[in-house]
Amino acid sequence: MHALEHLRPELTAGLAALELNSDVLAEKLLDYLQLLEKWNKAYNLTAVRDVHEMLIKHVLDSLAMHRFVESGSLADLGTGPGLPGIPLALAKPGLQVSLVESNGKKCRFLREALRVLNLGNARVIESRAEAVQESGQYDLITARALDRLAGIIEVGGHLLKPGGQLLAMKGVQPDEEIAELPAGWQFAGSHRLRVPGLAGERHLVIVASNPANPHNQ
Repeated sequence: MHALEHLRPELTAGLAALELNSDVLAEKLLDYLQLLEKWNKAYNLTAVRDVHEMLIKHVLDSLAMHRFVESGSLADLGTGPGLPGIPLALAKPGLQVSLVESNGKKCRFLREALRVLNLGNARVIESRAEAVQESGQYDLITARALDRLAGIIEVGGHLLKPGGQLLAMKGVQPDEEIAELPAGWQFAGSHRLRVPGLAGERHLVIVASNPANPHNQ
């Protein structure tokens, strides 16, 4: 029996609500949560201390965007303890995920998590996003904890292929941020997400780089 067995019913129900296969995912996600809870006590990886809160606010929240991510390459900027990158890599085996994080303690956790979870479709890049030397290599970028849309584009926009997309998790629809998008970038849509167990609004905002302007810095 898993050490976090008490979370399994809610996790299974949450995965079902998100139309994900709990038979495949539940055990790995519980392993990830167990590791996160253990390391968080020593390394302060996240301000969320309660493992049940971690399940809702971190794991299920990260997975709520899975329908918009199938395959290809994704750079998760400022991933922290691997959010949303690790849950997405587990849910989407065809997705190649780069976990970009500059904090050394968090990177040590990320490497251990990838080892324990045997997660072959994810890797750690210990760097600030703006210093990653992989311009034009990614189909998608995401940033759960970073700032406004323009700020994410400023530090990570160079990583996208022409026509690539930024997937940004937001609370309420960020109309002000959309209005201040830099030249060469366009608002491509916003989708309201339902996160099992989480009150309040969540939106996935999609911003596309203009394929005719591949060097939009």
